[in-house]
Amino acid sequence: MKLIAVKVLREFWRKHPDAEQPLKAWVDEVHQANWTQPAEIKAQYRSASVLKNRRVVFNIKGNDYRVVVAVAYRFSAVYVKFIGTHAQYDAINAETIEME
Repeated sequence: MKLIAVKVLREFWRKHPDAEQPLKAWVDEVHQANWTQPAEIKAQYRSASVLKNRRVVFNIKGNDYRVVVAVAYRFSAVYVKFIGTHAQYDAINAETIEME
């Protein structure tokens, strides 16, 4: 899969160094994946939440952080829409959030 907005993830782990290794591992796994439907994501990430609008929420570092993405299955692309702490995630609507 192509991952769009990796720069946002890099900026995040600069502010939260404890997230760097878990996010790098997640990025590598996304790049190696070839998801064609939500069930394939759930098979790989049991704790991922599949939402409306092709959105998926991933727990990072034991649920300390959350990444919300939109998946374009047909184009093999994953677009990062949000990265933040669990508390920040609780304050957003994961189905509609867009990167600023």
